[in-house]
Amino acid sequence: MIIDAHHHLWRPERGYAWLDAPELATIRRPFTPADLTAELTAAGVDGTVLVEGGRCHPDEAAEFLGYAADTPAILAVVAWLDVASGDVSATVGRYRALRGGEYLAGVRSQVQGEADPDYLDRPDVRRGLAELAAAGLVFDLVIRADQLPAAARAARAVPQLRFVLDHLGKPRIDSGGAGLRRWRGPLADLAACPNVTAKLSGLVTEAGPDWTPEHLRPFVEVAVEEFGPQRLMFGSDWPVCLLRSDYAGVGRALAAALPPLSATERHEILAGTAVRAYDLARRVAQLPPASAGGRHPTERA
Repeated sequence: MIIDAHHHLWRPERGYAWLDAPELATIRRPFTPADLTAELTAAGVDGTVLVEGGRCHPDEAAEFLGYAADTPAILAVVAWLDVASGDVSATVGRYRALRGGEYLAGVRSQVQGEADPDYLDRPDVRRGLAELAAAGLVFDLVIRADQLPAAARAARAVPQLRFVLDHLGKPRIDSGGAGLRRWRGPLADLAACPNVTAKLSGLVTEAGPDWTPEHLRPFVEVAVEEFGPQRLMFGSDWPVCLLRSDYAGVGRALAAALPPLSATERHEILAGTAVRAYDLARRVAQLPPASAGGRHPTERA
């Protein structure tokens, strides 16, 4: 069982302004459920979690929940929601009433776009996080490394909420040892919160253009040390990953960067943690085996 706990879909013409950056030309095109299904079949991935893609509009939630209703491999959706809006509970209710609303597992705000590193300390944000906890949803943290301390404070302040750290908090892998030193302590502080899990995702795009798995390894090893395999999950970050690697290459890079693990520990990272974090057990039980044979790229021989 392999679950990709973090990927996106988009149609740029529907309002993804961030894709206008010149360096993103290679991914400035539609990525559809059909494109996703082809990648999953080729890689032997059984199911996925579809995550909001920076459109920051509720129409995207309706679109994505509809995709989940129509695409067997999409097991859950993490939709966009402005956690500081003051109507978090009402928005969640509207999302759940949409076609496919039963696939809503969590929400995400674009906290990485906030200039204030302490944004998650704001009272209106904390109220929104408490409402998410009451609704039984996960809050995905898409944050910069300098926002990790505020994330740890939020996780301690709202212990009933399940937090999922995307992309390990975007460490500056391209800065090598200096990036590792700046990031390691704040990550450890967040990992000390038992209500936080993390995704081994988005790392290839935080590395330089000439990256190798050797550049990723120190950061992956710290994540395994601090969170343990039982609180880490694999995510491709496709199609953003195409800026550095194809879908299968992300899996190979993770396999090469991971420290030696038992089969049980590998299963936790490849599926078990995602099943628990996003409450996927019932849907996973209904999945057919992935159509591709052999070993998934994230598994070592």
